[in-house]
Amino acid sequence: MNVAITRGYVVPVSGGPIENGTVLIQDGKITAVGADVAVPDGAQVIDAGGGWVLPGFVEAHGHLGVFEEAEGWAGQDTNEMTDPNGARLRALDAINPGDLAFGDALSGGVTTVVVKPGSGNPIGGQTVALKCWGRSIEEMLLKEPVSVKSALGENPKRVYGDQKKLPSTRQGVAAVIRDAFMKAQDYRAKRAAAEEEGKPFDRDGTLEVLVRVLDGDLPWCQHTHRADDISTALRLSDEFGYKLIINHGTEGHLLADVLAEREIPVIIGPLLCSRSKVELRRRSLRNPGILARAGVELAITTDHPVVPIHFLVHQATLAVKEGLDRDTAVRSITVNPARIMGLDDRVGALAPGLDGDVVIWSGDPLDIMSRALRVFVDGREVYTYSEETGEGVVVDPYYRESRQGA
Repeated sequence: MNVAITRGYVVPVSGGPIENGTVLIQDGKITAVGADVAVPDGAQVIDAGGGWVLPGFVEAHGHLGVFEEAEGWAGQDTNEMTDPNGARLRALDAINPGDLAFGDALSGGVTTVVVKPGSGNPIGGQTVALKCWGRSIEEMLLKEPVSVKSALGENPKRVYGDQKKLPSTRQGVAAVIRDAFMKAQDYRAKRAAAEEEGKPFDRDGTLEVLVRVLDGDLPWCQHTHRADDISTALRLSDEFGYKLIINHGTEGHLLADVLAEREIPVIIGPLLCSRSKVELRRRSLRNPGILARAGVELAITTDHPVVPIHFLVHQATLAVKEGLDRDTAVRSITVNPARIMGLDDRVGALAPGLDGDVVIWSGDPLDIMSRALRVFVDGREVYTYSEETGEGVVVDPYYRESRQGA
């Protein structure tokens, strides 16, 4: 099906804004963006009515589907806190597509999420990128695995300290990670030797994943808040040579020049939360601007459900209020998280060849009063807000009918 979104103030992110612009989507892919786009016969024409047209937002670090809304214990599958090394675990296997948060995401203009295991383990498991609409994970799947989640600092220290077992200190957490990678190096060498000699080899699911990290196939998403833990993350990545992505980075501004020089991206947030633990003492909405001005590639995260997923854009707005450049703020929830997580060949901008994930806003999305009015995923309209009734409706992926959104 062909869809033409016309008469919009189009913000491609990958280029300058376009007055009275058109976005053409064919078979789920964007084929043209511009002011003079020819609309093919038979295309479904969506009149944006002068509204702002942007790519769907990208959440680079959330727990949608594994930490379900309003489900309590039954919907909590974020952490397998029985093994400090959970590299073989996959968030993919625990996600419920029926989580209410996916509808909330669409209401906030978020169409892509990277779902990650929690931070209870030094090595938490594999992450997955999903679209926010579909009956099953297979229908929603964008990329899997995307990265491996790891945690330093308070969380794993608390979890295993309470169990009176390793790791109960920061040095223990680092030792678990270091030991795991040394085993992976030895495993890789033995596997290569067995292949060369044509001998059978017993595979290990945990070490296979860590070898992919060592080989550069999977980046290492490091949960870390305090500056000293960020330094440990840098130290470990130097020892083993993997691609590091700082997640949270609450005190990253204290090492902004180091992170910029080393081209280490930071997925910062959540920003609209209390200082609920020691690591968050220096949490501030000013920190994204400090990092960006130093030259750090930046994405903003809600860490849903810590901050509700549909408030992603509001965090960007308030970061602008506290000094973040406006264009950088928009990029921090679109093309930057897409590029950091290796998804920019599919999402994060309005450009030919990318997926038809498009949102029509009532106005500038960084204006707190603006709303996502119509949301398209792969060219299909999946969310509509009625200004007459004041309600948003998500197309129910199970019945292709509708249910109330956030």
